[in-house]
Amino acid sequence: MSEPVIRYELIKEEKHTGARLGKLHTPHGTFDTPMYMPVGTLATVKGLSPEELKEMGAQVILSNTYHLWLRPGDDLVAEAGGLHKFMNWDQGILTDSGGFQVFSLSDIRRIEEEGVHFRNHLNGSKLFLTPEKAIHIENNLGADMIMSFDECPPFYETHDYVEKSINRTTRWAERGLKAHQRPHDQALFGILQGAGYKDLRLQHARDMISLDFPGYSIGGLSVGESKEEMNEVLEYLTPVMPKDKPRYLMGVGSPDALIDGAIRGVDMFDCVLATRIARNGTTMTSTGRLVVKNAKYARDFRPLDEHCNCYTCRNYSRAYLRHLFKADEMFGLRLASIHNVHFLLNLMKQVRENIMNDSLLEFKEDFFERYGYNKENARAF
Repeated sequence: MSEPVIRYELIKEEKHTGARLGKLHTPHGTFDTPMYMPVGTLATVKGLSPEELKEMGAQVILSNTYHLWLRPGDDLVAEAGGLHKFMNWDQGILTDSGGFQVFSLSDIRRIEEEGVHFRNHLNGSKLFLTPEKAIHIENNLGADMIMSFDECPPFYETHDYVEKSINRTTRWAERGLKAHQRPHDQALFGILQGAGYKDLRLQHARDMISLDFPGYSIGGLSVGESKEEMNEVLEYLTPVMPKDKPRYLMGVGSPDALIDGAIRGVDMFDCVLATRIARNGTTMTSTGRLVVKNAKYARDFRPLDEHCNCYTCRNYSRAYLRHLFKADEMFGLRLASIHNVHFLLNLMKQVRENIMNDSLLEFKEDFFERYGYNKENARAF
């Protein structure tokens, strides 16, 4: 029997939580989990070069199938030799399937059994995306890990609707498996949906696990539900997921959610938060959120975070970053983005160290206290 294209190696399970330390073996390297994956929607992490990402410890980058399909086009990327060559990134890449756009573009789409009718958000032209088309696009893009085409129903949708939705997503997953042309070098993940309903979450997990995907994603979270609701879903869902396969929580990447997700057995996370808020002058530090555009930092010559060793903090002050933002200089956006991405990558490094030492709960308590999280203000972003 041939070696699977990706392989999850469980190194250690923490004594007091569901957290697990592992290694993800892929065609473009072996990577430590739990991990945060910076988001490069259009084959670039906004403002950061591949060299900078490597220097700060990034392992896998996520790119967006829907957006790359529209521009520059998946055929062009294939002609360039695939995403790795196109964007000059020789480590791991993961692509989603466009399924989240079914959720986020709800005002310009129509779902039917065959697929989803879209309006191109750029020019309004008509598009039609099927499970087979989504997999064909992802095959052309050439990422190491690709996602099944799914529908992400709203968290508070009715039970009847969500039940119909997950059954259709299972049928779409079966069609995607049949359409997958590159199982030798691309691992196709199944996506577990079910909104906020425990019975439907567990039913869909059973159905998708029976299809024997090489990895599983948890979808439909961080879409407006509370932190407690998200954690509740993870608490009953991850224990039924295969231990020998990677678990990916889609679109989740605030500092508290990374720690809470790892505690509940998640291996992989992604989110645009780090670079999105950086472009507005908001940064993450070891003592909480810092909006560097604020007037009080005009003469503050300390780094953003005195406990951070990223390029930004080693070389520039809060006062300088504030000046750049107030002057609309692009370098300020880059420096804030470098810091935020480094912060989350380093946070996950600390999470891995604390899993090894069976001290993740103590680390969480200390981090939350320093960061300013509490029950009344569960998320700082």
